[in-house]
Amino acid sequence: MSVSISYLGFMIMLFITVTNVLNGAAFTGTYGVNYGKIADNIPSPENVVKLMKANKIKNTRIYDADHEVLKALKGSGIEIIIGLGNEFLREISLSQDRAVDWVKQNVEQFVPGTRIRGIAVGNEVLGGADQGLWEVLLPAVKNVHAALDSLHLAGDIEVSSPHSAGVFASSYPPSAGAFKETLAPYMKPLLEFFSKIKSPFYINTYPFLAYISDPEHIDINYAIFKKNRGIYDDKTKLHYDNMFEAQIDATYAALEKAGFGKMEVIVSETGWASRGDTNEVGATVSNARTYNRNLRKRLLKKKGTPYRPKRVVKAYVFAMFNENLKPGPTSERNFGLFKPDGSISYDIGFKGLVPSSATSLFSFKGTESMFVACVAALLLILISW
Repeated sequence: MSVSISYLGFMIMLFITVTNVLNGAAFTGTYGVNYGKIADNIPSPENVVKLMKANKIKNTRIYDADHEVLKALKGSGIEIIIGLGNEFLREISLSQDRAVDWVKQNVEQFVPGTRIRGIAVGNEVLGGADQGLWEVLLPAVKNVHAALDSLHLAGDIEVSSPHSAGVFASSYPPSAGAFKETLAPYMKPLLEFFSKIKSPFYINTYPFLAYISDPEHIDINYAIFKKNRGIYDDKTKLHYDNMFEAQIDATYAALEKAGFGKMEVIVSETGWASRGDTNEVGATVSNARTYNRNLRKRLLKKKGTPYRPKRVVKAYVFAMFNENLKPGPTSERNFGLFKPDGSISYDIGFKGLVPSSATSLFSFKGTESMFVACVAALLLILISW
């Protein structure tokens, strides 16, 4: 008995659909990882992409526009925010033509194959030490956006600029969140432009930094998502059982006071160091594992915060790897989720690329191959039936 072509076609389409479901599951749209490269011992961009795909990491942020990385990401389906470094802000702010050249060179030639979804213009500029950059940030942002618009890319690629906690005059309790008055001449017009082009507010949020600055008065469990008494905000009558959400809501409160209460907040960096100097209390593998594991679980729930319950929290975790060439305290070189050889730094549910830490990954590949073989065998039986 022969099988009709239409029935065989249906079975093939079913096979393709089920296989795609198997390959593309588990991404929630809330979790990303920062891919820093200040190191001389991390895997090649091609292997980093393999590592991301193996762990269903669908969002990443890099701090430059490295062409090798952009080429490696082509066809991966991973969405990427690229960085326009602080060192370029002055020249980009002075010339829209220079911005167009930069976008053509670093964006246009790679899309749509490489899924560039945003450009981070500068990083932690406002409130930073170089006050000369405060004045050029907005002109640079405007020129980059105008360049994208002139090349018909503005509809697909957002423009942003991540901020540090240095922009806040106060952040505790969350309802007291407010930007520094000294930054108002720069922050207010920047927010007005972001509101106009519908860009979110990106904030680098680190309970780790808050904790090591005052370990005597901050409960470590509150900082790493473990059971604790939490805090109560008298003004909003809201309870917080983790510092991560409190810091986000402090950002929402600051935006509200500045007149931009409807702007979305996205966490552009957060993480926990697994090693630090003697004065960096809490920088341990155990705490890093607990923070990052609990953060991932929390993001997978697609929940909002106490103050913005309908705004699903999205965050980029810092970082893919320990970066052995980063300056500063020891903690700066020990935020990685993965080791230079591609193995996991600690277990938060991810899989490494090397045999010693990738058993379950290899098992998954074996299971997938068995599934494909079984379906193929079924099709052959049906055809010959």
